[in-house]
Amino acid sequence: MGWIVRLPFFVILMGLGSVAMIVPAAHAAIMEDFGTMRVFFYGFILFSILTLMIGLATAGYAPRSIARSQLIGLLAAFTALPVMFAIPFYEAVGNTTFLNAWFEMVSSFTTTGATVYDTAARLTPSLHLWRGLVGWMGGLLVWVTAVSIFAPMNLGGFEVRATGSAGGGATGSFTQIAQIADPSERLARYTMTLTPIYMGLTVALWIGLVVAGEFPYIALIHAMSTLSTSGISPIGGLYFAASQFWGELLIFCFFAFALSRLTFSRGLAGERDQGLRRDPEFITALVLIGTVTLLLFLRHFIGTAEQAGPADLKDIFSALWGALFTVTSFLTTTGFESRLWEGATEFSGLSTPGLFLIGLALIGGGVATTAGGVKLLRIYALYRHGEREQQRLLHPSSIGGGGKDARRIRKQGAYISWVFFMLFALSIAAVMLMLSLTGVQFETSMVLAVSALSTTGPLAVVAAEAPIAYSGIPDAAKAILAFAMVLGRLETLAIIALFNPEIWHR
Repeated sequence: MGWIVRLPFFVILMGLGSVAMIVPAAHAAIMEDFGTMRVFFYGFILFSILTLMIGLATAGYAPRSIARSQLIGLLAAFTALPVMFAIPFYEAVGNTTFLNAWFEMVSSFTTTGATVYDTAARLTPSLHLWRGLVGWMGGLLVWVTAVSIFAPMNLGGFEVRATGSAGGGATGSFTQIAQIADPSERLARYTMTLTPIYMGLTVALWIGLVVAGEFPYIALIHAMSTLSTSGISPIGGLYFAASQFWGELLIFCFFAFALSRLTFSRGLAGERDQGLRRDPEFITALVLIGTVTLLLFLRHFIGTAEQAGPADLKDIFSALWGALFTVTSFLTTTGFESRLWEGATEFSGLSTPGLFLIGLALIGGGVATTAGGVKLLRIYALYRHGEREQQRLLHPSSIGGGGKDARRIRKQGAYISWVFFMLFALSIAAVMLMLSLTGVQFETSMVLAVSALSTTGPLAVVAAEAPIAYSGIPDAAKAILAFAMVLGRLETLAIIALFNPEIWHR
């Protein structure tokens, strides 16, 4: 096994992706869909041979810059692997274009969950399973690389608390492993640690959904989509789920793993051990969820009181739960919509503004989780900086407390968070401009840009005034959105770090 670990991790990922094709092939064989079975089995053979050839050619590869090799390999994983995933998918669907198949795989692997196939019946169950599996693998890759690549380099949100510069050298407990360990060895180490947790949580949610009354096949895809925050569903969402409220309650509990990394990787990131009650990300998430849910509920409640008089307790609970679940889902960038979400609008006769959901998707979940967006830790740093500046306006001679870590977050952390926020805003503007040049309307381009960069594909269906169909946009716009998904998944700072002169000398 030692020679496998020494291979470039992109080659390892390519091999794992090839082996994963056996899953839809076996499922298609059970479903007696022999055409799909042959396509994926032949894909497994073809790409396994190709992986073996590339592995033999790169067996003695020794990168001069480990940090640069890590980032380039990760960029290649999110850009090149979807092409490999799309080939059997394209052949199995038949009546589609390769661009649509590639867009679908980029969307799945970046855990965005946007789909160009408007009806779930357009794809066979085995193809839906492949979409969910690709999204699940993308989520696992994010878990592993966040701790093994981004944390040592002070990227991906870790720069907020780091003492070094973003994209620079590692500090603290990561110094030795970042400078000495081979990228594949480090990835293998954290893969062996995090994969059992990731798989165990998926299986636990799967079993829970089945117990709640869901069909096993649908429960598996929903479980994989929840852990990876991809929001992929073979039935078009949770509205038609057989598990109904109890299934949503289970999924709601597992959203916690997208709000804070301390729920699954406590101590792995080289930080001081602390509980969720002291985690600023988790506290910020609870405040945001509670505030937005209360605002939406009061809006509906007041609307009902003005139009139809007092409502019964069932309608009140339905409106409250629909808002709570959907708000949490979009904050984690999963994009699942509660089956009671529409009931909240019918309850009052008022439409729920999609701007709330767009703002939540922009904020995103926790650092080193599968959620996208700006990340809660950066929002917390900006809030603490603003709070401190307000105190200085009232008391110019005051001294900020909280210790060294708090001062670092309020100063260097807030500075780099503001830089990232501006880069994120500029990315949205650039994507909107390019989409507008392809003929997409302004409002549509804004929603699509946010959904791609925050990796929240269902946002286009739920947040817009009228549902936006990805199949209806031009091909050039699909290509732009696909690259925006990769940019949103890797984050702008990681791409810019490739041009950092320090990284080329390490």
